[in-house]
Amino acid sequence: MTELGITPVTRALISVSDKSGVLEFAMGLSSLDVEILSTGGTAKLLRKYDIPVVEVSDYTGHPEIMSGRIKTLHPRIHGGILGRRIQDSIEMREMSIDPIDLVVVNLYPFEKIAINPNTTHAEAIENIDIGGPAMLRAAAKNHAEVAVVINREDYEVVLNELETLRGISASTRARLAGIAFSHTARYDGLISNYLTTEENSEYPAVLNLQFQKIDAMRYGENPHQTAAFYQDHLPMPGTLATARKVQGKAMSYNNVADANAALECVSAFDNPACVIVKHGNPCGVAVASNLQEAYQMAYQTDPTSAFGGIIAFNEGLDGATAQSIIENQFVEVIIAPKLTSEARDVVAGKPNIRVMESDYPTAKTFVHKDFQPVSGGLLVQDHDHGTIREADLEVVSQRLPTEEEHRDLLFAWKVAKYVKSNAIVLAVNQQTIGIGAGQMSRVYSAKIANLKARDQGLRITESVMASDAFFPFRDAIDAAADAGIRAIIQPGGSLRDKEIVNAANLHQMAMIFTRMRHFRH
Repeated sequence: MTELGITPVTRALISVSDKSGVLEFAMGLSSLDVEILSTGGTAKLLRKYDIPVVEVSDYTGHPEIMSGRIKTLHPRIHGGILGRRIQDSIEMREMSIDPIDLVVVNLYPFEKIAINPNTTHAEAIENIDIGGPAMLRAAAKNHAEVAVVINREDYEVVLNELETLRGISASTRARLAGIAFSHTARYDGLISNYLTTEENSEYPAVLNLQFQKIDAMRYGENPHQTAAFYQDHLPMPGTLATARKVQGKAMSYNNVADANAALECVSAFDNPACVIVKHGNPCGVAVASNLQEAYQMAYQTDPTSAFGGIIAFNEGLDGATAQSIIENQFVEVIIAPKLTSEARDVVAGKPNIRVMESDYPTAKTFVHKDFQPVSGGLLVQDHDHGTIREADLEVVSQRLPTEEEHRDLLFAWKVAKYVKSNAIVLAVNQQTIGIGAGQMSRVYSAKIANLKARDQGLRITESVMASDAFFPFRDAIDAAADAGIRAIIQPGGSLRDKEIVNAANLHQMAMIFTRMRHFRH
């Protein structure tokens, strides 16, 4: 090692399952006179392209055995990796152990194999890598003198340092060691999750999770709390973790939480839609023929709450819509799948506004697990990705909803799913006109929704109502009828369902049961 903490590389061991990029990397190492040791398929690939390579079995003098289960578990390999170049030098010479300065390993694809429903237990077990993690851990432990590489993104980094520094810097070795231990920890965690999950269950007895920090927040929900933003190992497209910031200040903890709520809600709609979120709840939602109209309708629901809110769209943001936002309100975050060049020019005039491009979600974007810390533990559940089909709906009232009511009921039901319980949503013409959220009493959520609509002078008469859970008493139905609401969609399931339906019939209201609840705490 030099005084600058740069270690030269004379010998590298390459044994990779994912061979993308390894050929070019090995060519680069060979051109720098680095001796390459390798195993099985990797050695065969390198030899095919005339890259000088020494088979590990030839190097150790011991053949691969047990159908390749044992290849690198040998003192000449692990001694070469773990040996301290000064302290252990005499013993290394006596044992004919040459130093291995660079370990390039990625592991059997256990995760890919294990999640395949057609994989047998025996096949999954056979794809548990043993020698690979052992080499990674050994190299990472001895990173004072050895570099370890897992990701192809680091191939170029290593080659650049070898070419310019004639070795690998201490800072790079330390960074790569951290990656290696994180990688083996995740790998072992996946195996543990697999082996401790009983048949016909999706929840392991021992739950191992790993997330990567992508942002350090200035503070948490309040200034006296610390916070950080972590992403999943491979986040799906269309998620907040993969969104690109176009401009603006750094995202805060509350910005991230609210933007996620807005993004998920707006993604539930197929036609041009806008969702405005404040403090975790939609305060205005609309679907229209174009984004500008959808935004104006969503803003009209509750302009007071929209101040300082988060605005999300499900289509590319155009210049006219961006201009409407800038003229109408103060906004913390705008998030859309894409931005046109005109929209970028408009928001550039307000450089403090955080603007994000999220890309478009896929069918798997919001299919994940929810985690809720509790004192001494963690609650885990499937994310609520439940949806209803036309065939699932049950009209329980004597009067059938009109075509317009039916459309608005489904719209309001979609919105209610993303409103904190108890949730009541009033809507007409694909526009929310009042939202009551987070109340202990459902009837008070209904009162708040009505009050918000009246305060904005919005038409309650002939509107529809959605409730995220059943009505325990008929009082909310009577109040809705008095306000002029013409149709209600709710899960049903109350002991007083018959009384509730009778009340709807008395008021000549249409009522639909979904048989699906959407509590959101």
